[in-house]
Amino acid sequence: MAERENRRPRREEREETPEFQDRLVAINRVSKTVKGGKRFGFAALVVVGDQRGRVGFGKGKAKEVPEAIRKATEQAKRNLMRVPLRDGRTLHHDVEGRHGAGKVVMRTAPAGTGIIAGGPMRAVFEMLGVQDVVAKSLGSQNPYNMIRATLDGLKAEASPRSVAQRRGKKVADILPSHDKPAEAAAEA
Repeated sequence: MAERENRRPRREEREETPEFQDRLVAINRVSKTVKGGKRFGFAALVVVGDQRGRVGFGKGKAKEVPEAIRKATEQAKRNLMRVPLRDGRTLHHDVEGRHGAGKVVMRTAPAGTGIIAGGPMRAVFEMLGVQDVVAKSLGSQNPYNMIRATLDGLKAEASPRSVAQRRGKKVADILPSHDKPAEAAAEA
């Protein structure tokens, strides 16, 4: 009996923690022409995130809308990626992302700016937990391409800590010091 109490709970017994939030970005009605007429289905695009630096997207197709959304959400949870954020509210540096004909530009912003971005990009930033960012979509307005371009740009996002570690230096050596010009002027 003691063995039963010490064992790990099964997947079904574990409680699903509601740490992830999801946002439905787009839903499409798609049709397939067959011999007897048309068969209709639905395609859903969902963005999932924990609002603390992890985000992912997924797409699902099914005969019914709720099933398509469920499939998309499951795929999004499997495709999560971590993005380093400065002070947990904005990006570390400006970045561009591309996917197909979609191109997006994302810039850091001072506190209080909010999320200045349109449609699908806004959903990504909200699920990521970014509070201040300025973003612009150039090129394709297709929500699939816009989300992929946004995530492509966010993959290139690097924190000073990761850059310093990669170069084998200290974070203080990497970051520009705003006091150095003043010290040089005082010495002269």
